Amino acid sequence: MDTNKRLIVKSITWQLAGLIAMTLIGYLFTGSFTAGGGIAIVSAIVGFLCYFFHEKAWSKIVWGRDNA
Repeated sequence: MDTNKRLIVKSITWQLAGLIAMTLIGYLFTGSFTAGGGIAIVSAIVGFLCYFFHEKAWSKIVWGRDNA
């Protein structure tokens, strides 16, 4: 089992890897690291918000839960 500190570091490094990947993809499409970085940041924020609201919605659905 991971410690909270390890989970935080893993989460940060995963997010950084995603930001770098999205910046490079944005650069390939636009030819600009500034535009690519902007796309990456917006993508990270939108992805976070979508995940958050997705989880909020699913927390209200009882289907498939084990009542044990």
